[in-house]
Amino acid sequence: MESKKPNEISSENHTLFVKQVPEFRRTLDRHKNIVEIRAKHKIYTIYIERFKELKRGLHSVLNELRTAGVDDRLVIRINSGGGFVNEGKQFYNLMNEKFHNRTTTYLDNHGYSMGALLFCMGDKRVIYPYSDLMFHNYSSGVGGKGGEIISRVEHTDAHIKAFFRKIIVDQGFLSDKEFEKMLIGQDFWMGAQELCERKIATHVVYKGKEMKAKKYLKILGKKEAPKEH
Repeated sequence: MESKKPNEISSENHTLFVKQVPEFRRTLDRHKNIVEIRAKHKIYTIYIERFKELKRGLHSVLNELRTAGVDDRLVIRINSGGGFVNEGKQFYNLMNEKFHNRTTTYLDNHGYSMGALLFCMGDKRVIYPYSDLMFHNYSSGVGGKGGEIISRVEHTDAHIKAFFRKIIVDQGFLSDKEFEKMLIGQDFWMGAQELCERKIATHVVYKGKEMKAKKYLKILGKKEAPKEH
């Protein structure tokens, strides 16, 4: 039985495809070995560009994703220069609500700023030999009366820093010292090798095959070891 053709929902900057995968059950092969087959489920694949939705199109994408069942899976393909942190946090919330431990992110091909953070949110994180990623601090602008500006800036700064730390530092992708440097303006640019060394990438697609990052480093002749932070 073949899978149905994927449905498509588009917003300004992102496109979602939904594919139904047919149901299979546990069975025996010809050698009477038990074969485990997944239940009927959907694969939601979303292509991410800039986080800068100014219209209502993203509502349809998020609403469709929230219809996901407990066996459904999310695939996020990222080619993004970043954008609004609040929009990225919507995806973070959705992944925790509907796709906990069932999300794969692909760095296809670059992820900067919020795009980098979204890649790091995946349970399985896949790159290509020329994928690249960049962490930096947020940019913002505030207007209003003096006291209001100060209150908003203090709140926003603490709130976003805590979110960034949760994604970047708590998973060991940057050290505390590097994170402090990032907060005062240093950008952290990384290619495939460093993404594997820091364990930001868990897998690499190389010459038509998906392999673990550790194996890819061996192909490069590099040992997997923590970098000097």
